[in-house]
Amino acid sequence: QVQLVESGGGLVQAGGSLRLSCAASGHTFSSYAMGWFRQAPGKEREFVTAISWSGTDTYYADSVKGRFTISRDNAKNTVYLQMNSLKPEDTAVYYCAARFRVVATIAPAYDLWGPGTQVTVSS
Repeated sequence: QVQLVESGGGLVQAGGSLRLSCAASGHTFSSYAMGWFRQAPGKEREFVTAISWSGTDTYYADSVKGRFTISRDNAKNTVYLQMNSLKPEDTAVYYCAARFRVVATIAPAYDLWGPGTQVTVSS
């Protein structure tokens, strides 16, 4: 079973950048598609981006396309989320999630979740 822990969140000014990491335990990480989701106060959890188990396919929400980049290093059991040109509306708790083999863009499709990391973007 894969366990996930996010890191890299924090407070940043609008226009700034952050890189989130999601470290996975377990030797089967490379078999899992990975996703990033976020949840702002009072809002539902929403899809941000996802990457296939091989890293060859990536998907982005329209709201982050061109600003965020997902990547993975299977040798390090880690998936990354590079966030550039951050906006106040990007403020949320960011979660990484894992799903065996097949990538998906909806939260209910993922069965493994990290505890989340807070990202706050000030205006």
